[in-house]
Amino acid sequence: MTAAKGLRLEAERKSSTLLQPPTSSEGLSALLPPLAAYVHIPWCVRKCPYCDFNSHAAGPSLPEEEYVRAVLADLETDLMQVAGRRLGSVFFGGGTPSLFSPAALGAILEGLEQRVGFDDDVEITLEANPGTFEQAKFRDYRALGINRLSIGVQSFQADKLQALGRIHDGDEAIHAAEMARAAGFDNFNLDLMHGLPGQTLEQALDDLRLAIGQAPTHLSWYQLTLEPNTVFWNKPPQLPEDDILWDIQEAGQALLAGHGYRQYETSAYARDGRRARHNLNYWSFGDFLGLGAGAHGKHTRADGSIWRTWKTRLPKDYLAPGRPVLAGEKRLEPAELPFEFLMNALRLTDGVPARLFEERTGLPLEALCDGRRQAEARGLLADDPQRLVATPRGQLFLNDLLQLFLP
Repeated sequence: MTAAKGLRLEAERKSSTLLQPPTSSEGLSALLPPLAAYVHIPWCVRKCPYCDFNSHAAGPSLPEEEYVRAVLADLETDLMQVAGRRLGSVFFGGGTPSLFSPAALGAILEGLEQRVGFDDDVEITLEANPGTFEQAKFRDYRALGINRLSIGVQSFQADKLQALGRIHDGDEAIHAAEMARAAGFDNFNLDLMHGLPGQTLEQALDDLRLAIGQAPTHLSWYQLTLEPNTVFWNKPPQLPEDDILWDIQEAGQALLAGHGYRQYETSAYARDGRRARHNLNYWSFGDFLGLGAGAHGKHTRADGSIWRTWKTRLPKDYLAPGRPVLAGEKRLEPAELPFEFLMNALRLTDGVPARLFEERTGLPLEALCDGRRQAEARGLLADDPQRLVATPRGQLFLNDLLQLFLP
């Protein structure tokens, strides 16, 4: 998955002159992308039939202490690549991170702060599911410095929740939002799906209305897709027809906009000033530590090279004493960078400044010329020299747009 063929060699030549290491760590930090940390907690109460994440049903007890030690040891192996930089965001994902005690999550946060350091306005997000926490636990999370929640609601309707294999009901989902506010969280996201088995337009809109009624600052509203290696892939449920899916998408976006939720990414809607900083860092090709079983990371080294890393996937292997947690790493070749960058940046409805491509990849903007010219001619990319942004048509056919930047 790479950039335009005709400019590959020129891009490679020019990239060697960009992002050269400065003479001080302070100067280096000024040139490098923002840094975040993703911490994966791989356990959940029960594996959902649609889920293809690295999650595993928890047993009667969780190896919290062992896992915290493993994550901090994991962090130690990555420190050399992020020396002199600070974290702008931390995201606890899973699985269900809210299964872990505040003490365990606090130990990980303390390790991150001591070893790397936080920006003064660091955003710290915890994923949580209704039915897996108590209000006292929420207050403890808030006291740790966790200042954003992402609550996995998916639906408020009993039959849809049952079809999705969720362990909560609609009332518990509403109560979760109430508890979040009562615990002091003034910034929280609700995860909501549409295109569910047997779902009608009105049912999808009812879910949205209930979600909006909880006054979240952010909504992740995305269509259910059938992914390999899931129960739904092997035994597909009956999903709505394409015409219904289109009607749901169109009417739902209008409903969200009417209530002040602005779409800023393919599946993300936020109140003003409440966009998810952690996810924006992904989509703008920032750097991030990937800690925990199966976590993926990306970092830019002092020589300008960009690397992706991935950690040992199975929890039992990740916890095995003496076993390296780094399962693999790959340097992104200059020819791969245009596609890698655009695959993220073009998900943003406003796109990104064109200069960001050079800043984040070390390549000249000319590396995009062939693909950019074709995309603009097909009406998929805006004809704007200052920005890289998909047109509304390009947003609908994003895969077609990205293919123009393959070799």
